[in-house]
Amino acid sequence: MKKEIFSSKKILYFWAPLAATWLMMSVEGPFLTALIARLDVPKFNLAAFGIAFSFALIVEAPIIMIMSASTALVESRDDYFKLRNYIFILNLGITVIMLIGLYPPVFYFIAEKLIGLPHKVARLTYFSSMILLPWPAAIGFRRFYQGILIRNGLTKKVAYGTVVRLIFMSMTALFFYFQRIEGAYLGAFALSAGVVAESVFSRVVVNKTLKKVLEIEHDGSDKLNFSSITSFYYPLALTSILSLGVNPLVTFFMGRSVMAIESLAVLPVVNSFIFIFRSVGLSMQEVIIAILSKGRGNYRLLVKFIKRTAITLIVLLTIIVFTPFIHIWFKNVAGLTVELSNFSIIPVRILFVLPLLTLYISFQRSILVHTKNTSPVKWASAIEILLIVLVLSLTIFVFSIPGAIGAAIAYLVGRICANIFLVPYQIKAQKKIEKG
Repeated sequence: MKKEIFSSKKILYFWAPLAATWLMMSVEGPFLTALIARLDVPKFNLAAFGIAFSFALIVEAPIIMIMSASTALVESRDDYFKLRNYIFILNLGITVIMLIGLYPPVFYFIAEKLIGLPHKVARLTYFSSMILLPWPAAIGFRRFYQGILIRNGLTKKVAYGTVVRLIFMSMTALFFYFQRIEGAYLGAFALSAGVVAESVFSRVVVNKTLKKVLEIEHDGSDKLNFSSITSFYYPLALTSILSLGVNPLVTFFMGRSVMAIESLAVLPVVNSFIFIFRSVGLSMQEVIIAILSKGRGNYRLLVKFIKRTAITLIVLLTIIVFTPFIHIWFKNVAGLTVELSNFSIIPVRILFVLPLLTLYISFQRSILVHTKNTSPVKWASAIEILLIVLVLSLTIFVFSIPGAIGAAIAYLVGRICANIFLVPYQIKAQKKIEKG
């Protein structure tokens, strides 16, 4: 690949469409929970939607990092077909797993016996999960093609796909809102419609770029095969499984905590708000991988850019989270009752530094992916999940702290420890990049 040195301005132009993409996606959660909160029985429906979404996320987990893989690996015709076939197998596998989880005896055993949900919430969750069945495979396909677009500098097309997703999601949500269906079903229908539309759009717009990729013959070095792809990708997939798998675990703890239904209701709203700012860090991972692939001389400029982004992020969060604006958000925007709005304040203030930690871990992961050392990433995630479970156990079962507050503490402690674990590997990768 032709080497190219990026200026700070060029990094901003490259990153901005992806940042906009993640920011637009972050709007989904607040928008949908705001509609659900304004329909009948909001507490039960918010809880059911949050749980169903958590189930869908854990099923989706093995495929979600495929964007990083396609950004890093698809250079030629052979690379494309090998990775595409790999994705077909993954998508089939996760769809079968979701179908098994939706077998009623299995589902209700998990929902009612293990998590301890009331039957009404379990029933709402079941049908919401059914509606979300297309979600994981659609995510896999669109992230694969988006990775190819990012590698070839076409980040604007990724942003256009997100616009399509939001349009279909919003139209579907508003249609069902005026039909006054159960709020949890509204959220599930809207998410499925949006991501399927985005997946189709991504395949259409990648076509021209794909023709160019298919004309490139592999140079013979480091040729991809099923084994080499698995060796590269399984630590990334395991990272996602561990990271997203925490959601059902947290749901399990919430069901047995003090103020269980309240915690299940407000946690998706709090997470949606925090995700708006976490999206800045999440959007950075593929950017760093793609820009480093164009020349390792870009590394120092990327570091400066990330530091400036971090400072801006923490200033904005401090101003918003510790002022009356946060009360306005939960009451007027999210549509929570006064009781649920007040209950949300402590968790969101505990989590206000999580977006900064997300930006940092995205940086750490991206340089490890670039240097083909993905194994430490999985161990960092394992440590993070272990500590989340440990802290949740202590806060909920020992100290009887309300579930949403205990979850916020656990998320924060887990992520800090994951960041710390990756530091020595980050330093080693940095030295390798700087040496060229």
